[in-house]
Amino acid sequence: MAQKAMPGTFPEGVRPTYTYKVVLLGRTSVGKSSLAYQYVKNDFKEVLPTVGCSFFTQTLNLEVATIKFEIWDTAGQEKYHSVCHLYYRGAHAALLVYDITNKETLNGAKLWLRDLEKEFLPDEIVIALVGNKTDLEAEREVATEEGEEFARTKGILFMETSAKSNYQVNDIFMAIAQELLQREQKKASALSRHEMSTVDLEERGVRAILGAQGLFNPPALTSSKR
Repeated sequence: MAQKAMPGTFPEGVRPTYTYKVVLLGRTSVGKSSLAYQYVKNDFKEVLPTVGCSFFTQTLNLEVATIKFEIWDTAGQEKYHSVCHLYYRGAHAALLVYDITNKETLNGAKLWLRDLEKEFLPDEIVIALVGNKTDLEAEREVATEEGEEFARTKGILFMETSAKSNYQVNDIFMAIAQELLQREQKKASALSRHEMSTVDLEERGVRAILGAQGLFNPPALTSSKR
């Protein structure tokens, strides 16, 4: 789980640190490993299909918090699909990656979304649909608008990227980070309101008990008559 430190609860100048598990899901050869490698190493590398799962880490030092991403790059081959749920269990965010030059891979991303919807409640995980390989624009089979529309109807993030040209690779991970931080702030705000409400109820309860025992007598309203 992410660390429980909440924004605003630390001394000035001290930033909370959150650790998040991020999984990359999608069909084989859509560029998941290349995206992860570009993001972490700032370099493009064509790699062989992942066997099982690969693991990367990246730290973001933001103004309001430090974020540590644990990035799980899962295998895209069909034979590994049945065990991938073991890798995305406990994830805080998921990137559903497809290849814009292969429409079938978008259908694969939609299937992964269906699996995540069975595993997580909407507020338990941040999901982004990622159309990779924009450097192959001439071979495009999936229009940008198609990805945008599907993401909009599902209430998830959307962005197109190119691991090869490093187009919007950092941007999609930053968007994930910002969404996760917003959720942390909402939880902190809700917790603060709950604590204030609890204190108020406790005070009322103590007053009621003392009043029943004759130990608490609030000042009476008085009126003057001429």
